[in-house]
Amino acid sequence: MSETVSGGRPRTLAEKVWDDHVVVSGDGAGEAQQPDLIFIDLHLVHEVTSPQAFDGLRMAGRELRRPDLTLATEDHNVPTDIVGGAVNLIADQTSRTQIETLRRNCEEFGVRLYPMGDREQGIVHVVGPQLGLTQPGMTVVCGDSHTSTHGAFGAIAMGIGTSEVEHVMATQTLSLRPFKTMAVTVTGELQPGVTGKDLILAVIAQIGTGGGQGHIIEYRGEAIEKLSMEARMTVCNMSIEAGARAGMIAPDQTTFDYLEGRPHAPKGDEWDAAVEYWKSLRTDDDAVFDTEVVIDGSALTPFVTWGTNPGQGVPLGATVPNPESFTDESDRIAAENALEYMDLQADTPIRDIPVDVVFVGSCTNGRIEDLRAVAEVVEGRTIADDVRMLIVPGSARVREQAEAEGLGEIFTEFGAEWRQPGCSMCLGMNPDSLQPGQRCASTSNRNFEGRQGKGARTHLVSPSVAAATAVLGRFASPADLEPAKGA
Repeated sequence: MSETVSGGRPRTLAEKVWDDHVVVSGDGAGEAQQPDLIFIDLHLVHEVTSPQAFDGLRMAGRELRRPDLTLATEDHNVPTDIVGGAVNLIADQTSRTQIETLRRNCEEFGVRLYPMGDREQGIVHVVGPQLGLTQPGMTVVCGDSHTSTHGAFGAIAMGIGTSEVEHVMATQTLSLRPFKTMAVTVTGELQPGVTGKDLILAVIAQIGTGGGQGHIIEYRGEAIEKLSMEARMTVCNMSIEAGARAGMIAPDQTTFDYLEGRPHAPKGDEWDAAVEYWKSLRTDDDAVFDTEVVIDGSALTPFVTWGTNPGQGVPLGATVPNPESFTDESDRIAAENALEYMDLQADTPIRDIPVDVVFVGSCTNGRIEDLRAVAEVVEGRTIADDVRMLIVPGSARVREQAEAEGLGEIFTEFGAEWRQPGCSMCLGMNPDSLQPGQRCASTSNRNFEGRQGKGARTHLVSPSVAAATAVLGRFASPADLEPAKGA
Protein backbone atom coordinates (compact mmCIF):
# COMPACT_ATOMS: atom_id res chain seq x y z
CA MET A 1 0.00 0.00 0.00
CA SER A 2 1.24 3.52 -0.70
CA GLU A 3 2.71 5.60 2.11
CA THR A 4 -0.11 8.13 1.99
CA VAL A 5 -3.81 7.93 1.38
CA SER A 6 -5.46 9.54 -1.63
CA GLY A 7 -4.78 13.27 -1.52
CA GLY A 8 -1.29 12.70 -0.20
CA ARG A 9 -1.95 13.35 3.51
CA PRO A 10 1.12 12.25 5.48
CA ARG A 11 0.23 9.59 8.05
CA THR A 12 1.60 8.19 11.25
CA LEU A 13 2.40 4.52 11.78
CA ALA A 14 -0.83 4.06 13.72
CA GLU A 15 -2.90 5.75 11.03
CA LYS A 16 -1.43 3.54 8.31
CA VAL A 17 -2.18 0.33 10.16
CA TRP A 18 -5.66 1.56 11.06
CA ASP A 19 -6.48 2.55 7.46
CA ASP A 20 -5.43 -0.88 6.20
CA HIS A 21 -7.96 -2.57 8.50
CA VAL A 22 -11.10 -0.49 7.99
CA VAL A 23 -13.94 -2.73 6.81
CA VAL A 24 -16.62 -0.03 7.06
CA SER A 25 -15.69 3.60 7.63
CA GLY A 26 -17.67 5.64 10.17
CA ASP A 27 -19.26 8.97 9.30
CA GLY A 28 -18.40 12.40 10.65
CA ALA A 29 -15.23 13.96 11.97
CA GLY A 30 -13.81 15.19 15.25
CA GLU A 31 -16.15 14.69 18.21
CA ALA A 32 -18.91 13.59 15.82
CA GLN A 33 -16.78 10.79 14.34
CA GLN A 34 -18.74 7.55 14.25
CA PRO A 35 -16.94 4.24 14.84
CA ASP A 36 -15.09 2.44 12.10
CA LEU A 37 -15.49 -1.32 11.76
CA ILE A 38 -11.95 -2.72 12.05
CA PHE A 39 -10.78 -6.17 11.00
CA ILE A 40 -8.80 -8.08 13.64
CA ASP A 41 -5.83 -10.16 12.50
CA LEU A 42 -5.06 -12.01 15.74
CA HIS A 43 -7.22 -12.72 18.78
CA LEU A 44 -5.40 -14.00 21.87
CA VAL A 45 -7.36 -15.75 24.61
CA HIS A 46 -6.65 -16.89 28.16
CA GLU A 47 -8.66 -18.44 30.98
CA VAL A 48 -9.72 -15.32 32.90
CA THR A 49 -11.62 -13.10 30.46
CA SER A 50 -12.96 -15.63 27.95
CA PRO A 51 -15.61 -17.78 29.72
CA GLN A 52 -18.45 -15.24 29.43
CA ALA A 53 -17.62 -14.60 25.77
CA PHE A 54 -17.75 -18.29 24.92
CA ASP A 55 -21.03 -18.55 26.83
CA GLY A 56 -22.39 -15.66 24.77
CA LEU A 57 -21.56 -17.47 21.52
CA ARG A 58 -23.15 -20.63 22.83
CA MET A 59 -26.38 -18.93 23.91
CA ALA A 60 -26.67 -17.12 20.57
CA GLY A 61 -26.01 -20.31 18.61
CA ARG A 62 -22.99 -18.76 16.91
CA GLU A 63 -19.75 -20.40 15.84
CA LEU A 64 -16.32 -18.88 16.24
CA ARG A 65 -15.87 -16.77 13.10
CA ARG A 66 -12.14 -17.37 12.54
CA PRO A 67 -10.62 -20.14 14.68
CA ASP A 68 -7.48 -19.88 12.53
CA LEU A 69 -6.92 -16.33 13.82
CA THR A 70 -7.53 -17.26 17.46
CA LEU A 71 -5.00 -18.63 19.96
CA ALA A 72 -5.43 -19.57 23.61
CA THR A 73 -2.97 -20.29 26.38
CA GLU A 74 -3.17 -20.84 30.12
CA ASP A 75 -1.29 -18.23 32.12
CA HIS A 76 -2.99 -16.18 34.84
CA ASN A 77 -4.17 -18.95 37.15
CA VAL A 78 -1.52 -21.59 36.63
CA PRO A 79 0.61 -22.51 39.66
CA THR A 80 4.28 -22.15 38.79
CA ASP A 81 5.42 -24.96 41.08
CA ILE A 82 3.58 -27.71 39.17
CA VAL A 83 5.45 -29.55 36.43
CA GLY A 84 3.21 -30.73 33.60
CA GLY A 85 -0.47 -30.24 32.89
CA ALA A 86 -2.11 -31.95 35.86
CA VAL A 87 -5.06 -29.64 36.54
CA ASN A 88 -6.12 -31.80 39.49
CA LEU A 89 -3.01 -30.60 41.34
CA ILE A 90 -4.28 -27.00 41.35
CA ALA A 91 -5.43 -26.44 44.92
CA ASP A 92 -7.53 -23.32 44.33
CA GLN A 93 -10.99 -24.30 43.14
CA THR A 94 -11.62 -21.09 41.16
CA SER A 95 -8.30 -21.36 39.33
CA ARG A 96 -8.88 -25.02 38.53
CA THR A 97 -12.41 -24.30 37.27
CA GLN A 98 -11.25 -21.46 35.00
CA ILE A 99 -8.58 -23.62 33.39
CA GLU A 100 -10.91 -26.59 32.96
CA THR A 101 -13.52 -24.26 31.43
CA LEU A 102 -11.01 -22.83 28.95
CA ARG A 103 -10.06 -26.34 27.85
CA ARG A 104 -13.69 -27.33 27.28
CA ASN A 105 -14.45 -24.10 25.40
CA CYS A 106 -11.42 -24.40 23.16
CA GLU A 107 -12.27 -27.99 22.29
CA GLU A 108 -15.90 -27.12 21.53
CA PHE A 109 -15.13 -24.06 19.39
CA GLY A 110 -11.98 -25.34 17.68
CA VAL A 111 -9.48 -22.92 19.25
CA ARG A 112 -5.77 -23.72 19.33
CA LEU A 113 -4.82 -24.06 23.00
CA TYR A 114 -1.43 -24.35 24.68
CA PRO A 115 -2.21 -25.86 28.10
CA MET A 116 -0.01 -26.31 31.14
CA GLY A 117 2.79 -28.72 30.30
CA ASP A 118 2.77 -27.92 26.58
CA ARG A 119 6.05 -26.78 25.06
CA GLU A 120 4.34 -23.63 23.72
CA GLN A 121 2.49 -22.72 26.93
CA GLY A 122 3.21 -19.45 28.64
CA ILE A 123 2.05 -15.90 29.13
CA VAL A 124 -0.01 -14.97 26.11
CA HIS A 125 2.05 -11.84 25.38
CA VAL A 126 5.26 -13.85 25.38
CA VAL A 127 3.91 -16.76 23.33
CA GLY A 128 2.53 -14.66 20.43
CA PRO A 129 5.82 -12.95 19.56
CA GLN A 130 8.05 -15.99 20.07
CA LEU A 131 5.92 -17.99 17.62
CA GLY A 132 6.03 -15.23 15.03
CA LEU A 133 2.26 -14.80 15.23
CA THR A 134 2.70 -11.13 16.10
CA GLN A 135 3.81 -9.20 13.02
CA PRO A 136 4.10 -5.59 11.84
CA GLY A 137 0.98 -3.96 10.45
CA MET A 138 -1.40 -6.28 12.28
CA THR A 139 -4.30 -5.62 14.60
CA VAL A 140 -4.05 -7.75 17.75
CA VAL A 141 -6.56 -7.94 20.60
CA CYS A 142 -6.95 -9.86 23.84
CA GLY A 143 -9.08 -9.60 26.96
CA ASP A 144 -6.00 -8.34 28.77
CA SER A 145 -4.79 -4.76 29.06
CA HIS A 146 -1.13 -5.58 28.40
CA THR A 147 -1.88 -6.66 24.85
CA SER A 148 -0.13 -3.38 24.07
CA THR A 149 3.10 -5.46 24.30
CA HIS A 150 2.64 -6.57 20.69
CA GLY A 151 2.81 -2.97 19.48
CA ALA A 152 6.59 -3.29 19.68
CA PHE A 153 6.36 -4.92 16.25
CA GLY A 154 4.47 -2.04 14.67
CA ALA A 155 1.05 -3.57 15.32
CA ILE A 156 -2.02 -1.91 16.79
CA ALA A 157 -2.49 -4.12 19.83
CA MET A 158 -5.19 -3.48 22.42
CA GLY A 159 -6.77 -4.96 25.47
CA ILE A 160 -10.54 -5.34 25.13
CA GLY A 161 -13.49 -6.03 27.43
CA THR A 162 -15.54 -9.21 27.66
CA SER A 163 -18.34 -8.01 25.37
CA GLU A 164 -15.71 -7.01 22.79
CA VAL A 165 -14.05 -10.42 23.13
CA GLU A 166 -17.38 -12.01 22.20
CA HIS A 167 -17.81 -9.57 19.27
CA VAL A 168 -14.40 -10.50 17.86
CA MET A 169 -15.15 -14.20 18.33
CA ALA A 170 -18.40 -13.82 16.41
CA THR A 171 -17.33 -11.39 13.66
CA GLN A 172 -13.51 -11.01 13.68
CA THR A 173 -14.10 -7.25 13.81
CA LEU A 174 -14.40 -4.44 16.33
CA SER A 175 -16.33 -1.19 16.19
CA LEU A 176 -13.92 1.58 17.25
CA ARG A 177 -13.46 5.31 16.88
CA PRO A 178 -10.01 6.35 15.67
CA PHE A 179 -7.65 7.18 18.51
CA LYS A 180 -5.52 10.27 18.90
CA THR A 181 -1.81 9.90 18.23
CA MET A 182 1.09 10.75 20.52
CA ALA A 183 4.80 10.73 19.74
CA VAL A 184 7.17 10.01 22.62
CA THR A 185 10.63 10.74 21.25
CA VAL A 186 13.54 9.52 23.37
CA THR A 187 16.73 11.18 22.21
CA GLY A 188 20.33 10.22 22.84
CA GLU A 189 21.69 6.90 24.02
CA LEU A 190 20.81 5.07 27.23
CA GLN A 191 23.65 4.87 29.73
CA PRO A 192 25.03 1.45 30.78
CA GLY A 193 22.71 -0.15 33.33
CA VAL A 194 19.64 1.72 32.07
CA THR A 195 17.05 -0.56 30.48
CA GLY A 196 13.78 -0.39 28.60
CA LYS A 197 11.97 -0.81 31.92
CA ASP A 198 13.70 2.25 33.36
CA LEU A 199 12.86 4.18 30.20
CA ILE A 200 9.14 3.46 30.34
CA LEU A 201 8.95 4.11 34.09
CA ALA A 202 10.59 7.49 33.43
CA VAL A 203 8.11 8.23 30.64
CA ILE A 204 5.14 7.43 32.91
CA ALA A 205 6.61 9.50 35.74
CA GLN A 206 6.87 12.46 33.35
CA ILE A 207 3.52 12.32 31.56
CA GLY A 208 1.50 10.71 34.36
CA THR A 209 -0.77 7.70 34.45
CA GLY A 210 -3.37 9.60 32.43
CA GLY A 211 -0.98 11.36 30.07
CA GLY A 212 -1.67 9.04 27.17
CA GLN A 213 -5.43 8.76 27.64
CA GLY A 214 -7.26 8.34 24.34
CA HIS A 215 -4.00 8.03 22.39
CA ILE A 216 -1.89 5.46 20.64
CA ILE A 217 1.68 6.26 21.63
CA GLU A 218 4.44 5.83 19.07
CA TYR A 219 7.86 5.56 20.69
CA ARG A 220 10.56 7.08 18.49
CA GLY A 221 14.08 8.43 18.57
CA GLU A 222 17.63 7.15 18.77
CA ALA A 223 17.27 5.52 22.19
CA ILE A 224 14.20 3.57 21.06
CA GLU A 225 15.76 2.45 17.79
CA LYS A 226 18.74 0.99 19.67
CA LEU A 227 16.55 -1.15 21.94
CA SER A 228 16.32 -4.90 21.38
CA MET A 229 12.94 -6.38 20.48
CA GLU A 230 12.54 -7.68 24.01
CA ALA A 231 13.21 -4.23 25.47
CA ARG A 232 10.77 -2.71 22.98
CA MET A 233 8.11 -5.15 24.16
CA THR A 234 8.74 -4.02 27.74
CA VAL A 235 8.24 -0.38 26.73
CA CYS A 236 5.04 -1.01 24.78
CA ASN A 237 3.74 -3.36 27.48
CA MET A 238 3.50 -0.50 29.98
CA SER A 239 1.87 2.02 27.63
CA ILE A 240 -1.37 1.15 29.41
CA GLU A 241 0.15 2.40 32.66
CA ALA A 242 0.44 5.82 30.99
CA GLY A 243 -3.28 5.68 30.20
CA ALA A 244 -2.75 5.02 26.49
CA ARG A 245 -4.91 2.70 24.41
CA ALA A 246 -1.84 1.16 22.79
CA GLY A 247 1.87 1.66 22.21
CA MET A 248 3.77 1.18 18.95
CA ILE A 249 7.31 1.17 17.58
CA ALA A 250 8.01 1.30 13.85
CA PRO A 251 9.32 -1.97 12.41
CA ASP A 252 12.95 -1.94 11.32
CA GLN A 253 15.82 -4.37 10.77
CA THR A 254 15.77 -5.32 14.46
CA THR A 255 12.14 -6.35 14.03
CA PHE A 256 12.81 -8.32 10.87
CA ASP A 257 15.79 -10.14 12.36
CA TYR A 258 13.71 -11.17 15.36
CA LEU A 259 10.84 -12.51 13.24
CA GLU A 260 12.72 -14.26 10.45
CA GLY A 261 12.55 -18.03 10.74
CA ARG A 262 9.93 -18.13 13.49
CA PRO A 263 7.22 -20.79 13.05
CA HIS A 264 4.43 -18.49 11.84
CA ALA A 265 6.54 -15.85 10.08
CA PRO A 266 6.24 -15.66 6.27
CA LYS A 267 8.70 -17.75 4.24
CA GLY A 268 10.49 -17.30 0.90
CA ASP A 269 8.89 -14.85 -1.50
CA GLU A 270 6.13 -14.13 1.02
CA TRP A 271 8.80 -12.99 3.50
CA ASP A 272 10.32 -10.58 0.97
CA ALA A 273 6.89 -9.15 0.14
CA ALA A 274 6.01 -8.82 3.81
CA VAL A 275 9.22 -6.95 4.62
CA GLU A 276 8.57 -4.51 1.77
CA TYR A 277 5.12 -3.78 3.18
CA TRP A 278 6.43 -3.54 6.74
CA LYS A 279 9.03 -0.96 5.68
CA SER A 280 6.25 1.25 4.27
CA LEU A 281 4.57 1.51 7.68
CA ARG A 282 7.08 3.97 9.13
CA THR A 283 5.54 7.35 9.96
CA ASP A 284 5.77 9.79 7.07
CA ASP A 285 8.21 12.65 7.60
CA ASP A 286 5.54 15.35 7.57
CA ALA A 287 2.91 13.44 9.57
CA VAL A 288 1.38 15.35 12.47
CA PHE A 289 0.78 13.87 15.93
CA ASP A 290 -1.92 15.19 18.25
CA THR A 291 0.58 15.27 21.11
CA GLU A 292 4.38 15.17 21.23
CA VAL A 293 6.72 14.52 24.17
CA VAL A 294 10.53 14.60 24.07
CA ILE A 295 12.74 12.89 26.68
CA ASP A 296 16.52 12.96 26.95
CA GLY A 297 17.39 9.27 27.09
CA SER A 298 21.03 9.93 27.96
CA ALA A 299 19.95 11.54 31.25
CA LEU A 300 17.97 8.52 32.48
CA THR A 301 19.10 6.31 35.36
CA PRO A 302 17.60 3.15 36.91
CA PHE A 303 14.09 3.82 38.23
CA VAL A 304 12.07 2.55 41.21
CA THR A 305 8.43 3.22 42.04
CA TRP A 306 7.70 4.31 45.61
CA GLY A 307 3.90 4.63 45.53
CA THR A 308 0.76 2.83 44.47
CA ASN A 309 0.62 3.65 40.78
CA PRO A 310 3.32 3.29 38.10
CA GLY A 311 3.65 7.06 37.75
CA GLN A 312 4.88 7.41 41.32
CA GLY A 313 8.51 6.61 40.54
CA VAL A 314 11.91 8.23 41.00
CA PRO A 315 15.52 7.47 40.07
CA LEU A 316 17.17 4.85 42.28
CA GLY A 317 19.55 7.50 43.60
CA ALA A 318 16.72 9.76 44.79
CA THR A 319 14.65 9.85 47.98
CA VAL A 320 11.01 9.11 48.70
CA PRO A 321 9.17 12.31 47.74
CA ASN A 322 7.73 14.54 50.42
CA PRO A 323 3.99 15.12 49.82
CA GLU A 324 4.48 18.77 50.73
CA SER A 325 6.61 19.15 47.59
CA PHE A 326 3.57 18.58 45.35
CA THR A 327 1.91 21.81 44.26
CA ASP A 328 -1.26 20.09 43.03
CA GLU A 329 -3.58 19.27 45.92
CA SER A 330 -4.79 15.97 44.46
CA ASP A 331 -1.19 14.86 43.84
CA ARG A 332 -0.28 15.75 47.41
CA ILE A 333 -3.16 13.74 48.84
CA ALA A 334 -2.34 10.81 46.55
CA ALA A 335 1.27 10.89 47.75
CA GLU A 336 0.20 10.96 51.40
CA ASN A 337 -2.11 8.00 50.89
CA ALA A 338 0.56 6.09 48.97
CA LEU A 339 3.19 6.60 51.67
CA GLU A 340 0.77 5.43 54.33
CA TYR A 341 -0.08 2.26 52.41
CA MET A 342 3.54 1.58 51.47
CA ASP A 343 4.71 2.29 55.05
CA LEU A 344 7.38 4.71 53.87
CA GLN A 345 8.70 7.94 55.31
CA ALA A 346 9.23 10.98 53.11
CA ASP A 347 12.83 11.81 52.27
CA THR A 348 14.05 8.25 52.86
CA PRO A 349 16.80 7.34 50.37
CA ILE A 350 15.45 4.69 48.00
CA ARG A 351 18.62 2.64 48.50
CA ASP A 352 17.85 2.41 52.24
CA ILE A 353 14.51 0.65 51.74
CA PRO A 354 14.70 -3.10 52.57
CA VAL A 355 12.63 -5.72 50.74
CA ASP A 356 11.18 -9.10 51.70
CA VAL A 357 10.59 -10.58 48.25
CA VAL A 358 12.04 -10.15 44.76
CA PHE A 359 9.97 -11.22 41.74
CA VAL A 360 11.39 -11.58 38.23
CA GLY A 361 8.88 -12.45 35.52
CA SER A 362 5.57 -11.35 33.94
CA CYS A 363 4.69 -10.23 30.40
CA THR A 364 6.81 -7.15 31.10
CA ASN A 365 10.11 -8.81 32.00
CA GLY A 366 9.85 -12.60 31.72
CA ARG A 367 11.77 -13.09 28.48
CA ILE A 368 15.16 -14.70 27.94
CA GLU A 369 16.97 -11.35 27.75
CA ASP A 370 15.56 -10.45 31.17
CA LEU A 371 16.69 -13.75 32.68
CA ARG A 372 20.17 -13.34 31.23
CA ALA A 373 20.41 -9.90 32.83
CA VAL A 374 19.49 -11.37 36.21
CA ALA A 375 21.93 -14.28 35.86
CA GLU A 376 24.74 -11.88 35.00
CA VAL A 377 24.21 -10.11 38.33
CA VAL A 378 23.59 -13.06 40.67
CA GLU A 379 26.16 -15.53 39.33
CA GLY A 380 28.78 -16.23 41.99
CA ARG A 381 26.75 -14.42 44.65
CA THR A 382 24.37 -15.45 47.44
CA ILE A 383 20.90 -14.10 48.10
CA ALA A 384 20.51 -11.77 51.08
CA ASP A 385 19.34 -13.24 54.36
CA ASP A 386 15.55 -13.28 54.84
CA VAL A 387 14.88 -12.41 51.18
CA ARG A 388 12.78 -14.69 48.99
CA MET A 389 13.26 -14.53 45.22
CA LEU A 390 11.00 -16.05 42.57
CA ILE A 391 12.23 -16.22 38.97
CA VAL A 392 9.44 -17.19 36.59
CA PRO A 393 10.00 -17.57 32.83
CA GLY A 394 7.38 -16.07 30.55
CA SER A 395 6.93 -19.29 28.59
CA ALA A 396 7.95 -22.92 28.47
CA ARG A 397 10.30 -22.13 25.57
CA VAL A 398 11.95 -19.35 27.57
CA ARG A 399 12.49 -21.80 30.43
CA GLU A 400 13.86 -24.39 28.01
CA GLN A 401 16.30 -21.88 26.54
CA ALA A 402 17.35 -20.65 29.99
CA GLU A 403 18.04 -24.21 31.07
CA ALA A 404 20.11 -24.84 27.94
CA GLU A 405 22.20 -21.76 28.76
CA GLY A 406 22.72 -22.87 32.36
CA LEU A 407 20.71 -20.01 33.84
CA GLY A 408 18.46 -22.24 35.94
CA GLU A 409 21.46 -23.63 37.76
CA ILE A 410 22.78 -20.12 38.39
CA PHE A 411 19.44 -19.08 39.88
CA THR A 412 19.14 -22.07 42.22
CA GLU A 413 22.76 -21.80 43.36
CA PHE A 414 22.10 -18.14 44.18
CA GLY A 415 19.16 -19.18 46.35
CA ALA A 416 16.23 -18.19 44.14
CA GLU A 417 13.18 -20.30 43.31
CA TRP A 418 13.32 -21.23 39.61
CA ARG A 419 9.70 -21.76 38.57
CA GLN A 420 7.52 -23.04 35.73
CA PRO A 421 6.01 -20.48 33.29
CA GLY A 422 3.01 -18.34 34.14
CA CYS A 423 1.88 -14.88 35.20
CA SER A 424 2.86 -15.76 38.77
CA MET A 425 3.39 -12.93 41.25
CA CYS A 426 2.46 -10.19 38.81
CA LEU A 427 -1.02 -10.39 40.32
CA GLY A 428 -2.69 -12.09 43.29
CA MET A 429 -4.65 -14.55 41.18
CA ASN A 430 -2.57 -17.67 41.82
CA PRO A 431 -0.58 -19.22 44.69
CA ASP A 432 2.42 -16.90 44.08
CA SER A 433 1.06 -14.07 46.23
CA LEU A 434 2.61 -11.83 48.86
CA GLN A 435 1.54 -11.82 52.49
CA PRO A 436 0.06 -8.63 53.98
CA GLY A 437 2.78 -6.09 54.67
CA GLN A 438 5.46 -7.78 52.60
CA ARG A 439 7.52 -5.48 50.40
CA CYS A 440 8.44 -6.69 46.92
CA ALA A 441 10.85 -5.53 44.23
CA SER A 442 8.94 -6.64 41.15
CA THR A 443 9.71 -6.62 37.42
CA SER A 444 5.97 -6.64 36.64
CA ASN A 445 3.87 -3.69 35.48
CA ARG A 446 1.49 -2.65 38.25
CA ASN A 447 1.94 -1.59 41.85
CA PHE A 448 -1.66 -0.89 42.83
CA GLU A 449 -2.82 -1.58 46.36
CA GLY A 450 -3.29 -5.34 46.73
CA ARG A 451 -2.06 -6.12 43.22
CA GLN A 452 0.30 -8.86 44.42
CA GLY A 453 -1.89 -9.88 47.34
CA LYS A 454 -3.95 -8.23 50.06
CA GLY A 455 -1.85 -5.63 51.86
CA ALA A 456 1.17 -6.28 49.62
CA ARG A 457 3.60 -3.44 48.87
CA THR A 458 4.99 -3.45 45.34
CA HIS A 459 7.92 -1.51 43.87
CA LEU A 460 8.41 -1.75 40.09
CA VAL A 461 12.00 -2.20 38.92
CA SER A 462 14.07 -3.57 36.04
CA PRO A 463 15.48 -7.12 36.11
CA SER A 464 18.97 -5.77 36.81
CA VAL A 465 17.81 -3.73 39.78
CA ALA A 466 15.72 -6.68 41.01
CA ALA A 467 18.79 -8.92 40.91
CA ALA A 468 21.04 -6.45 42.73
CA THR A 469 18.30 -5.86 45.29
CA ALA A 470 18.14 -9.60 45.99
CA VAL A 471 21.88 -9.57 46.67
CA LEU A 472 21.84 -6.70 49.18
CA GLY A 473 18.32 -7.04 50.56
CA ARG A 474 17.62 -3.38 49.78
CA PHE A 475 17.16 -1.46 46.56
CA ALA A 476 20.36 -1.42 44.54
CA SER A 477 21.78 -1.48 41.04
CA PRO A 478 24.53 -3.80 39.81
CA ALA A 479 26.97 -0.88 40.13
CA ASP A 480 26.40 -0.95 43.91
CA LEU A 481 27.73 -4.52 44.28
CA GLU A 482 31.17 -5.74 45.20
CA PRO A 483 32.78 -8.05 42.60
CA ALA A 484 31.33 -11.59 42.65
CA LYS A 485 33.35 -14.55 43.85
CA GLY A 486 35.83 -15.61 41.21
CA ALA A 487 35.26 -12.44 39.17
